[in-house]
Amino acid sequence: MRPLDEAETTAVFEKLFKFTGNNLKNIVKNPSHEGPDPNPGRYCFRLNKNKVYYVSDSLVKRATNIARVNLVSLGTCIGKFTHGGSFHLTVQCLSLVASNAKHKVWLKPTSEMSYLYGNHVLKGGLGRITENIMPGDGVVVFSMSDIPLGFGIAAKSTQDCRKLDPNGIVVLHQADIGEYLRMEDEL
Repeated sequence: MRPLDEAETTAVFEKLFKFTGNNLKNIVKNPSHEGPDPNPGRYCFRLNKNKVYYVSDSLVKRATNIARVNLVSLGTCIGKFTHGGSFHLTVQCLSLVASNAKHKVWLKPTSEMSYLYGNHVLKGGLGRITENIMPGDGVVVFSMSDIPLGFGIAAKSTQDCRKLDPNGIVVLHQADIGEYLRMEDEL
C-alpha cells in the first residue's frame, strides 16, 4: 500500500471531478473520526495491486504493521488502474460519488430493474433530471426515493432529452449496485 504518484493522482482526480465537479474538495478535505486520536484526521488515497482505496490516515498508520503480501483491502476501493494505465471507477465508490454528485438522474420504478441488470437509461424510464447536463458528463443514477443505483455517462444534454423519443438512450451505463450480485467473484 503506497501513496499515489503525480500521474495516478491526476487520473483519479480527473475521473472523480467528472462526477462531482467542484464538490471534489469535499471528498479530499473530509474529516475522519476513526481511531483513538481525539482530533479528526483526513482521508487519503492509497494504491495496492492496481486498486485505489479511499482510507483514513489513522487506518493507514495502523495497517503499516501488516505485511504488504498479507494486506487484501483497506478502506473503500474506489477504482482500479487497467494494464493500459487508464483509471476506472468501480461500484464501491458509489456512496462517495453520490453524496457529492453534480449531475443526477432519477429513474421511474418500472425501469429500475432494467438498469440494475446492466442496461442503459432510456428516456421512457427517466423520472427527473438535473439541469445543465451536457453529453459526456458524469451522472449518478438514483431511484425516485433517492437511493443511489449507479453511475454512468450522459449521452444527451438535458435539452435534448426533452425532445427525444422514449427509446432513446439518455445515460450510458458504467456501474450499478446489481454488480454486487452479477460479479461477486471479481469484487
